[in-house]
Amino acid sequence: MIHPSAVVDPAARIGARVRIGAFSVIGAEVEIGDDTEIGAHVVVQGPTRLGRGNRVFAFAAIGGDPQDKKFRGERSELVIGDRNTIREFVTINRGTGDGGGVTRIGDDNWIMAYAHIAHDCRVGNHTVFSNNATLAGHVEIGDHVILSGFAGVHQFCRIGEHAFIGMGCLVNGDVPPFVMMASDYGRPRGINSEGLKRRGFSAERIAAIKRAYRTLYLSGLPLEQARAELAQAAADAPDVRRLLEFLDQGQRALVR
Repeated sequence: MIHPSAVVDPAARIGARVRIGAFSVIGAEVEIGDDTEIGAHVVVQGPTRLGRGNRVFAFAAIGGDPQDKKFRGERSELVIGDRNTIREFVTINRGTGDGGGVTRIGDDNWIMAYAHIAHDCRVGNHTVFSNNATLAGHVEIGDHVILSGFAGVHQFCRIGEHAFIGMGCLVNGDVPPFVMMASDYGRPRGINSEGLKRRGFSAERIAAIKRAYRTLYLSGLPLEQARAELAQAAADAPDVRRLLEFLDQGQRALVR
């Protein structure tokens, strides 16, 4: 299952039923889980760990040194979960010593061609990175987030679960859960109601999220006053409570 032209370091750990294509290079301290398929001309550098059932397509570069001038060769890692699809020319870098030392990707993500995930990022589960979507360092992406083509996210930003980032949108602040962003410099454009319906959210849950969005973005209230009103609504709405928790965390200003 390993093509004769592939170069696999003796220190790499290769699981059962792994396929490695022609001219791929697997470095030391790389661990590849069972049933993973590595395409042709892929480079995986360590320390990197891929879980089970991943598919990595041609010319992807996984686990390379971080693109950070502060990086001095300290040990850092890339950890990728299970059943991820990583398409052609995707680049994913390891972490840095100053950023916690680990870049982490969850499970069941769909990362399309030319996407880039920089050092120390945290990506959840069931996300979609469309072609050329790009994360700077230290970005956090929640579960079920969709990044459309050519979207870019500034360093240290957070995007909450179930958010939708439109095509070509540049995100330079924190995007709360459930929110849709659009325009060149991302602006809120309502909630991701269609995505929530597809994922089984009831009409009542969606209505509560819409009311919370109006309070936060359409009421004209200062952020602290909007936060106070959300706190009252959160008592009976777990999704609003999650939105409020998101507002209380992070280093970047809220996109508003």
